[in-house]
Amino acid sequence: MARARRTTPDARDKKYERLTEWAGLRAGDPVDVDGVAGRGLSFSFLAHVRNRETDEAWVEVVGGRNGRRDVRSFRPEQIYQAGALRKSKSQPSLAEQPGLPLR
Repeated sequence: MARARRTTPDARDKKYERLTEWAGLRAGDPVDVDGVAGRGLSFSFLAHVRNRETDEAWVEVVGGRNGRRDVRSFRPEQIYQAGALRKSKSQPSLAEQPGLPLR
């Protein structure tokens, strides 16, 4: 019988702050991503991540082309409310104006 492996807290856990709620979004909420071209693309918010040491931040999304479930990371200023990029390119990103009414 195999022994259970002990897990120790990793230093990476302290280095990164990972939030599943950010700028009015919750994990699973649909978003648009600026700068990603293609037909049939759909993305859902996964998490906002910040490196505590460098203060860099990015947004993790899941999705892609036609039902794919790839996890990708983008700069916060590339993330928009779902449908916002189709309506008007002048709408602010969620990084520029967090907490927009999303529903």
